[in-house]
Amino acid sequence: MSIYDSLNPEQKEAVLHTEGPLLILAGAGSGKTRVLIHRVAWLMEQGVNPWNIMAITFTNKAAGEMRQRVNSLVGQGADSVWVATFHSTCVRILRRYIGHLGFDTTFSIYDTDDQKTVMKDVCKRLNIDTKVYKERYLMSVISRAKDELVSPMEMAVAAGTDWQKKLLAEAYKEYQAQLRRNNALDFDDLIVKTVELFQNCPEILEAYQERFRYMMVDEYQDTNTAQFKLISLLAGKYRNLCVVGDDDQSIYKFRGANIYNILNFEQVFPDARVIKLEQNYRSTQNILNTANEVIRNNYGRKEKRLWTENEEGNPIAFRLLPNAFEEAELIIGDICRHVRSKEADYQDHAILYRTNAQSRLFEEKLILAGIPYKLIGGVNFYARREIKDVLAYLKTIDNGRDEIAVRRVINVPKRGIGATTLNRVGDYAEAYGIGFYDALVRAEEIPNLGRSGGKIKPFTTLIAAMQSKLGTMSLVELTKELLEETGYVKELEAEGTEEAKGRIENIDELLSKIAAYEESVDEPTLSGFLEEVALVADIDSLEESSNYVILMTLHSAKGLEFPYVYMAGMEEGIFPSYMSISADNPEEELEEERRLCYVGITRAKRELMLTAARQRMIRGQTMYNAVSRFIREIPQEYLENRNKKRSSEKPSNTAKQPAWVQPKESFRAKPYETQSLTVKKASGLDYTVGDRVRHIKFGDGTVLEITEGKKDYEVKVEFDTAGIKRLFASFAKLKKL
Repeated sequence: MSIYDSLNPEQKEAVLHTEGPLLILAGAGSGKTRVLIHRVAWLMEQGVNPWNIMAITFTNKAAGEMRQRVNSLVGQGADSVWVATFHSTCVRILRRYIGHLGFDTTFSIYDTDDQKTVMKDVCKRLNIDTKVYKERYLMSVISRAKDELVSPMEMAVAAGTDWQKKLLAEAYKEYQAQLRRNNALDFDDLIVKTVELFQNCPEILEAYQERFRYMMVDEYQDTNTAQFKLISLLAGKYRNLCVVGDDDQSIYKFRGANIYNILNFEQVFPDARVIKLEQNYRSTQNILNTANEVIRNNYGRKEKRLWTENEEGNPIAFRLLPNAFEEAELIIGDICRHVRSKEADYQDHAILYRTNAQSRLFEEKLILAGIPYKLIGGVNFYARREIKDVLAYLKTIDNGRDEIAVRRVINVPKRGIGATTLNRVGDYAEAYGIGFYDALVRAEEIPNLGRSGGKIKPFTTLIAAMQSKLGTMSLVELTKELLEETGYVKELEAEGTEEAKGRIENIDELLSKIAAYEESVDEPTLSGFLEEVALVADIDSLEESSNYVILMTLHSAKGLEFPYVYMAGMEEGIFPSYMSISADNPEEELEEERRLCYVGITRAKRELMLTAARQRMIRGQTMYNAVSRFIREIPQEYLENRNKKRSSEKPSNTAKQPAWVQPKESFRAKPYETQSLTVKKASGLDYTVGDRVRHIKFGDGTVLEITEGKKDYEVKVEFDTAGIKRLFASFAKLKKL
């Protein structure tokens, strides 16, 4: 029996179609990974060299799973197939050829904290008021520009005479200049610089086009413009490009994902073959019917309808609770019931929600019930202070030009080197056009340093000694010696606190990680280890074999599946979010929210429970929210509804229409009405003209004017992103920052 006989007709067609562009529209749970690995096997059977095959996905977890399954199916030669994430692919290319762009191959990869540190320095250099323009806002503007392959110069030209946009372009330009001085790239740069390399060096591009004659891209709906350009360049010669995705699961617009990459694929490749995978192998038919009915309300999609040979299954449970506390109690109680009856283990349950803030009540109830759980999206291991300190030392040893890393550890542990000394070193580096670390090495030549110059010497001597030992000892031994020489662990031991013990345990765990890395690769290097760490995502830490309840946002849940799924907070203003309902283009935002709902529903294999609360405390205020329109879009025959009073709204026929056709109807029940319906003028305000304030919808802004009226104060605020608004104080509930 052939390995291809186990495929359904559509899957088999997708596997056997190897020449030319191919779009596989793979519905949730339709076996897309199975198709990809069988496609690799088929290509190799047809005589294609494994090193001419490339498969790209988004997460390390997905890449690892694909690599493992390819190896088990194909066997000999499979190791030569290039299976990797977008970012790791680009890192491997740039490590070889980034010299053509003026960077050293030992470049650092900056995480969000590193980027923020750079941006603070940029704001200081350009005299940008960080009360008006937050560092994270500037970073997001730059990230969106990179996603669209817009350079600082192009942004400046597009700004025209708009001084605000010109300022953003100037910040972008200085930010990139700072990264170059530090020989560093951020995550967006990994893609952008690879595209730039290919465009500037056609001979390098052609070499990779010859290398990757057959390309497959997973989760294609999540690609941004820069990633699309990268793929197009690589596939430009042979055009054997197979992309696999589901437009109904495009939920990362906030990260730059461009849904039109998949919707317009046939326009870019007119000769493309399109194959739909609609048979689901994961869920019951009732779960799929529910998902189909919700998602069909979206206009911007390719028509498909999931079906299964699995059982029909139980109806979808919908529970409307009096408040969020009872919502949490109900869900935790249901999990306990399943475990007590030996119907399921803790690990079979996932609680999904729209925002991270919703996790608190569930965590409290789980702790009280003594139920083990894991929160996905909490503090990443590599974001902890002690880990970042050790990694910064390793980065300095690997790439002395990384100023962020050098500045982080030059006084860790304390060496008595003050801010004034560091500023003088920085000024000297800038004046002579050298790196910050190079200036430290020449500290004796810097005027006005005095005794501080002598304190710098031991640090640079230590780094030079460690650099000289690279290649002569293992990375674990190098790190242990570094910890010994710096006295980092001894200082923690001297503290003697539980927190210090925990930090030492984390450092031990890092050493274990380094050892595991060295065992997993043929030629371990410090650059390679730091690169692997930089590419780790939160979801990669999820161990499927551990027996605990999973708590995560709906965005984090994509790609996962669980027998029992609970979707909490199914209310207008929560899900869909208030920001999407009140956006300038609500139809686009609501379609993305509906896709997110579809993703949540299709995570469930056996049973799905949707819950809502009649009242919920949000930012210290009790809100009365209408039941989510997504619930109203589910036909009654698919719901098991035990609520005496489901909602004050009519069940209505909104399931037959896009939600934005009648947005006002959704709010006739005043979903954001507070407990106190009578507005009472405050005796005074805790903010005044010139203060920075925050609004629940419009975000942060500056108070321009306050006018006292008979019944209320009218406040004029210039918001950072929403412009100037006039608001009544009692309704606006502005919070002073």
